Amino acid sequence: MTRHPLTATSKSIAWTSGIAWAMALLALTAQAQEAEAPWMEKAHQVFKPLPQDMATEEFPIDATRVVLGRKLFFDPRLSLDGTVSCATCHRPALYGTDALAKSVGVEHRLNAHNAPTVLNAALQFRAHWIGDRANVEEQAMKSLIGHASFGNPDFAAVIRKIKALPGYEAEFKRAFPNEPEPVKPDNWGKAIGAYERTLVTLSPFDAFLKGDAKALTPQAQNGLKTFIEIGCASCHNGAGIGGSSFQKFGVVADYWTQTGSQPIDEGRFTATKNPADKYVFKVPSLRNVAMTPPYFHDGSVATLPQAVRVMGKVQLGRELTNQEVHDLVDFLNSLTGKQPEDFVAEPVLMPQAFSAPP
Repeated sequence: MTRHPLTATSKSIAWTSGIAWAMALLALTAQAQEAEAPWMEKAHQVFKPLPQDMATEEFPIDATRVVLGRKLFFDPRLSLDGTVSCATCHRPALYGTDALAKSVGVEHRLNAHNAPTVLNAALQFRAHWIGDRANVEEQAMKSLIGHASFGNPDFAAVIRKIKALPGYEAEFKRAFPNEPEPVKPDNWGKAIGAYERTLVTLSPFDAFLKGDAKALTPQAQNGLKTFIEIGCASCHNGAGIGGSSFQKFGVVADYWTQTGSQPIDEGRFTATKNPADKYVFKVPSLRNVAMTPPYFHDGSVATLPQAVRVMGKVQLGRELTNQEVHDLVDFLNSLTGKQPEDFVAEPVLMPQAFSAPP
């Protein structure tokens, strides 16, 4: 069969046109990527992916201490009435929180603040909403005698209970082999701290920061861009997406006008008595924020979209559009990571009962 010359010419023209069209499309794509480069570059400057663990030179992760700390974290028998453990306020099923506005401790005592998640918490520069604990180790230790947490009258009462529980004294000796008396409050804090420093939840956002552009949906990327451009990232940054500074809650407007908070919490002022600390709180980490309602120090806001709107108004002086809120929430969803298996599954503890106080 003889090929018609016009047909061949037509095919050649079509092929050439196709190449030209493809090159134009690639050029447009390159231009679009180039246009996005500034905020993408900014994202890599202000955020960091999570580390594999949260060990420090002062608080290294020792496997023996982690095993002990995990058991202590889930054991309620060391509280005043045998009802409260660390996991009471930091439940795996609720991503390390308790879903209450304010946590309830021993004898139904109400805590002053909402319980933040324990996941990734060791990254933060201080512990507690008002930063009155230096780190997760001090927080764990002092919770033993906290009135609305474990509620013990003193540390001596806790030590007696630990020594009465089968196996614990030997485990303390293995975890702290160079100490003549290893069963002590400071080592309780170090053991639980070692365990908490393993509770890292790698998320799609971490994959994105490591170079996988497809790890975030287009809407989540829009939300990330908005998050940076409107100023959220000025406080919520670093590997924790927050947790590294103090800030007044209500820079532009009083926070309680939007949250309906009652009573009005004066923040760090309650501890420091410094007028400059009125309504100042630790900036919370936004890691896993979509999984940890209710929101703010007093759990006064039930949903994430509403919390985003409140932050826009009282911190930035902005009435966010519906699209901005949707995009921001989609970005915040990308911060939800997988929980460690040894947090999701609780350990089986050695059997031993104590008589409850009258």
